[in-house]
Amino acid sequence: MGNEWPGDAAPSGAQPDDVLDLRELEDELCRLTGILGVRIVGDRVGRPVEVHVLADHSKPAKQTVRDVRAVAQTVFGIELDHRIVSVAQLETDERNEPLGIELPRPEQRSRVGSINVEAVGVRAEVRVVLLEGDREHTGYAEGSVASLARAQLVATAALDAVRAMDPAADAVHVATADVTRVGPSRVAVVTVVYVDPPVELVVSGSAVVRRDRDDAVVRALLDATNRRLSRLERNRATR
Repeated sequence: MGNEWPGDAAPSGAQPDDVLDLRELEDELCRLTGILGVRIVGDRVGRPVEVHVLADHSKPAKQTVRDVRAVAQTVFGIELDHRIVSVAQLETDERNEPLGIELPRPEQRSRVGSINVEAVGVRAEVRVVLLEGDREHTGYAEGSVASLARAQLVATAALDAVRAMDPAADAVHVATADVTRVGPSRVAVVTVVYVDPPVELVVSGSAVVRRDRDDAVVRALLDATNRRLSRLERNRATR
């Protein structure tokens, strides 16, 4: 079973997504060498209109701008005008920490490492690897090889990996997972149920399909669980 689903090709004339997860783009840009922090300002529909970058002196500011535009174009399909990208270069110490300024610590968020789907007869085995800093967490799921079941299996494997990171995820159950079309874009939508007896809370997460559908399903599962798990832990700790 390949990584793409049947009928996964984008329709002729499809355009890059107009609406962008700016936080996701910020996270990706912060992985670039020499970049200390990024803040992106978007318009009402989420398109970047200002990109502010704090960087060290390891490379010229113009090169940093080119790197920022290359990541936005290659990973997200977004063409950034170089005029909206501003770079401030800061002096740093031996640990590459900026001098005279304390940057806010970004919230640690897990990222998609790899997704593997294999067919064994009429059964499918899914393995999802999530990255948390320099640590890897692997989740597994098994079920029908039917194409209609694939999104549910991928989301379940992703949740299994989340449970390896955070025991609070034992209280989460995947209710539905699907990929649908919204206007010109394909969007993965995952709903999960948080069980805290006697309360059951249904929460949804979504992600625009960029690389492939499996990747979008995992990101949608993470969208439904990020932040809320830590909130659930805090609520239980106060009891």
